[in-house]
Amino acid sequence: MAGWKEDKEKFLSMPLDAKRKFYAGKQYKQISDIPTWEEYAKKATLAPQIPSKTDFQIDSSLNSSLCKKVSIFQGDITTLEIDAIVNAANTSLLGGGGVDGAIHRAAGPNLLAECKTLNGCPTGDAVITGGYKLPAKYVIHTVGPRGEKPGLLQQCYRNCLKIMAERKLQTVAFPCISTGIYDYPNEPAAHVAASEVRKFLEKNSEVERVVFCIFLDQDHVIYEGVLQSYFPLK
Repeated sequence: MAGWKEDKEKFLSMPLDAKRKFYAGKQYKQISDIPTWEEYAKKATLAPQIPSKTDFQIDSSLNSSLCKKVSIFQGDITTLEIDAIVNAANTSLLGGGGVDGAIHRAAGPNLLAECKTLNGCPTGDAVITGGYKLPAKYVIHTVGPRGEKPGLLQQCYRNCLKIMAERKLQTVAFPCISTGIYDYPNEPAAHVAASEVRKFLEKNSEVERVVFCIFLDQDHVIYEGVLQSYFPLK
């Protein structure tokens, strides 16, 4: 087998205590370390609520249970010891700056070696690879649109979540896809993220947690406001 294939299987089958010795940093976060949205809201003074911007009608009977299935985490996505993290990749899948570069650096060179076999990824699509030296078992790579193109951004979230369901993964973390250098406005992007995750969780009750991984303080405030509309609290 090629080197990346051996490496991938090695890390996927390795006991957790052994794998932790390979992490790029000594800090890691398990899902139990991240409060649910319900737990978070009890301890925090939340930003003002931001009304939803979708025609999708949530099933209010599920509000209580779904508030336990989403989280806000402000920090480094490469430290999350969960089933999968999402990479905001480019169409080449060969690495880049920002989140993409950080994930490749933490995973090690065999992530790039595997990505080279995938022949790229169109905007809106998603593919899955091993996580290698990352605390996460897998990386789901998706390519967000440049500029505000809601249909393509919706496809990113839907395709990542479809992979999650197909692989029977229990935990996943999303960065703020397409914001930053791709110039998708932060608040509209958060509406797409929250709406698509809500739709998915209403039909996939077996999922344990979806984490919105935030880096900027600006996005933290936005997600606090947006989640109050898509995942209403008691």
